[in-house]
Amino acid sequence: MLRTVNRVLLGLAGLVLLCGGGAVLAAGLGLAVPSWWPWHGKDDVLLSAADRDRWRAAGWWWPTVIAVLALVVVLALWWLLAQLRRARLAEVLVDSGDGEGALLRGRALEGALAAEAGTLDGVSHAQVALTGRRSAPQARIGLLLEPHATPDEALGRLADEALAHARDAAGLAELPAEVRLRAVRHRAERVS
Repeated sequence: MLRTVNRVLLGLAGLVLLCGGGAVLAAGLGLAVPSWWPWHGKDDVLLSAADRDRWRAAGWWWPTVIAVLALVVVLALWWLLAQLRRARLAEVLVDSGDGEGALLRGRALEGALAAEAGTLDGVSHAQVALTGRRSAPQARIGLLLEPHATPDEALGRLADEALAHARDAAGLAELPAEVRLRAVRHRAERVS
């Protein structure tokens, strides 16, 4: 639902900006514009000299304009960051075998998966986030590997043990995962 509302609002904002920009461009090029449009020719400006003088005399005007524009920029940046952030899955639908199903908290499954992945040989720390739909979750896993660990062995054990246990415990047919591996920063060892 949120995705649909987001797309509709984005489409409307884009349409308004496109129409407004096109009308300003048409007026600037000297083309015909509707009679209700505030600018009619190449020499029209957003605020006339009389309007600027009138608003300049009011001490509250420019701070208010700057505050409103700053608020618009902050809200636009917040919205942009919200779009880039993936939402975490709140619950996972578990098939209980009776046709009803049960709900498992997403954080509980994340914690169990992270705890088991963190105990694997060569893994220093593990972070897990579930995304997707509650009937088809996906895991994003970050593993911090010890200096002696081999990535292919750690990845194989993660898939064969931790992910398999989580998939079986939740009764899922599949649990796709995106795994990011990083190495622990350590000091170079001295060789003598």
